[in-house]
Amino acid sequence: MKKRSAMLLVPALALGMTAFAAAPAMASTNGTTYEAQLHALNHSGGTGVAMVTLNGNKVTVDANVSGLAMKFSGNAYPHVAHIHDMGSGECPAVSADKNGDGVVSTPEGAPAYGGIGATLTTSGDTSPKSALDLKRAFGMGGSFAYHRTFTLDAATLAQVKANNAVIVVHGLDPASLSKRAQKEDSSPLTKALPLAATAPALCGPLHPTQMSGMPTGAAATGGGTSQTGTDAGLLALGGGLALAGGAALALRRRLVKTAR
Repeated sequence: MKKRSAMLLVPALALGMTAFAAAPAMASTNGTTYEAQLHALNHSGGTGVAMVTLNGNKVTVDANVSGLAMKFSGNAYPHVAHIHDMGSGECPAVSADKNGDGVVSTPEGAPAYGGIGATLTTSGDTSPKSALDLKRAFGMGGSFAYHRTFTLDAATLAQVKANNAVIVVHGLDPASLSKRAQKEDSSPLTKALPLAATAPALCGPLHPTQMSGMPTGAAATGGGTSQTGTDAGLLALGGGLALAGGAALALRRRLVKTAR
């Protein structure tokens, strides 16, 4: 079983739905699909849904998110996200806030959702090493879509199949935190970012859906997209949505329905 990073981690859908209809059709394949209804943590006000389809050791992740913090230091907010595992396979309760600052930090939520199995980046590395990579963050701004296919390591793959994996999206609006929490950094994860940047904002356990085994769109491994945000350098991110068409229609309809 692989060693987990200490970063356990960082931290209504208003996307352009026309992108789904315009997406090119891709070859279909059979796989097992898992779904996570993403609910707000730490009073983030956000919501979302994520679909994870397994085909051997390949995983395709599709997600729609809205209602999150929009700006970070004047730029589009870089929300990082991960597949967490090896915890109890659930989202933390308010009581997980052990230091009483009004925020369930990433470490405080770890007993519930576990450590990082995979980082949902838009390109390149997806290991826990990329947990704090803001340039390739899961999404930028308050509302966005995500689509990517990549290779999942054996340990995380086993955890997903065992219903012990959780999707966690990070990043809170600093103004929504208590005065005490606004002054805190993300120690022991990193002192370079404020607590708001790494605290969990959305969370949802992954469970098999009735769509498991149905055709889904297959995308090229290594591709990823999210809503583009303007950045002064560190937070730059680009890409366009490329969700599979044709055979993935059933999946898209579920995501579109969630967005309404």
